[in-house]
Amino acid sequence: MAPPIDAAALQALRSRLTTATVYEPGFDGYADSLIRWSDTGMKYAGVVVQPIEVADIQTALLWAQEFGVADIATKGGGHSTAGTSSSDGGLVIDLSRMKEVTVDTNKKTITAQGGATWKDVDETGAAHGLAAVGGTVNHTGVGGLTLGGGYGWLSGQYGLTIDNLLSAQVVLADGTLVTASTTENPDLFWGLRGAGYNFGVVVNFTYQGYDQADPVYAGILGFMPDKLEGVMDQLNVTLASPDARSGAMCIFSQAPDGSGPIIVVICFHNGPRENGQKQFSGLLALEPILDTLDMVPYSVVNTLQNPQATYGDRKLFKGIFYQPPLDPKFARMIFNDFMAKINAEPDLTPSAIILEFTDMRKICEVPLTETALASRNFTQNGIIFLRWTDASRDLEHRAWAREIQAKWKAELDTRTADQEAGDDVPQYINYAEPGDSVVSNIYGVNLARLQGLKAKYDPNNVFNKMHPILLK
Repeated sequence: MAPPIDAAALQALRSRLTTATVYEPGFDGYADSLIRWSDTGMKYAGVVVQPIEVADIQTALLWAQEFGVADIATKGGGHSTAGTSSSDGGLVIDLSRMKEVTVDTNKKTITAQGGATWKDVDETGAAHGLAAVGGTVNHTGVGGLTLGGGYGWLSGQYGLTIDNLLSAQVVLADGTLVTASTTENPDLFWGLRGAGYNFGVVVNFTYQGYDQADPVYAGILGFMPDKLEGVMDQLNVTLASPDARSGAMCIFSQAPDGSGPIIVVICFHNGPRENGQKQFSGLLALEPILDTLDMVPYSVVNTLQNPQATYGDRKLFKGIFYQPPLDPKFARMIFNDFMAKINAEPDLTPSAIILEFTDMRKICEVPLTETALASRNFTQNGIIFLRWTDASRDLEHRAWAREIQAKWKAELDTRTADQEAGDDVPQYINYAEPGDSVVSNIYGVNLARLQGLKAKYDPNNVFNKMHPILLK
């Protein structure tokens, strides 16, 4: 644990702040301020500042640099399992009190403060008949998901979250508040869209909204393990004949009632029931043991994973990537290995492997160099999601997850061996933990330009928590 911050320095901070709430070790509320979505993401900060005004963010950043407080973290939703929204003995700028969401109905735009969650965006947008491309777990913060790219159920139609970001207000390391858009500081706007953790504290995001007054066809299908190959075949069909209005996730997990392994498929179709039933007719024909598909408000879709993604316990993410069609034999091998591990380690029972089946055509229309995001390709994303309680098993569980991740990487390499990968980067930054040895290249062809931006906007590397851009 880092040494405590000097008392005189803390007093200087308090004297300079205006309306922010400040938590120090030993003070009431300090322990609660450290809580994160995953217990693995919790660290003991030297001081936590919860601002409600931009001026206090500026003050806190300048104070930290003046007094040599180097470990500076920004906390939005706090979903990082690696602790990138936490600080070991340093400063946390906690935006959780800055979560206002407003709508401009004439321009059809939605503006969210940096501490808002996608629940705030979904529900505020829905009140005005609008939706934005956002996260699929609605208590995820808008900041982290947006700055890394942002996949959502509407990505097939409208692209990534960053493709629908119109502007952002950012507090830079020198305390300056700037607006970034295609017309103001366009170079910074380019960098925010895919590597945005590296440049400042984003206090406002303005997104393009889309008319979404009608309900969508969505829900959960559950299958017994013997249907795995059939499920894979049908999900592969959805990618072979993609529909921009549809998407799916396949989840390998234990049934919530403890009855044994189950294959869960979350289905989404932004259209009427009959069209959705046609889109997923192959899956429905496999006679699922669970079927909740129905017409629901769009905002409900982003709650479907919430029961699995609750706060608490120790968690990790490992990004996995596959080239469709996904080989059902490989999927079976992974499924069997995963379930054998859970049976041998009951503490891992809430864990899951999550595979996405997304129409990537709209996403791939945007050239690799148009935004900082370097992973626009037809490779599909997935997550190894481990959840446990025993802290003494952290290293062991992480090592096992890396083994499974390496199997996916080997499968991808085999499938793409005859392709010229060049500077293509299949790793999606938001699914890649910092320091992950399997994820060796995050920024691809955009790295050199990002290094130039880093030198311009953050030359002292104040913002270095999430895949930091190292200067030349």
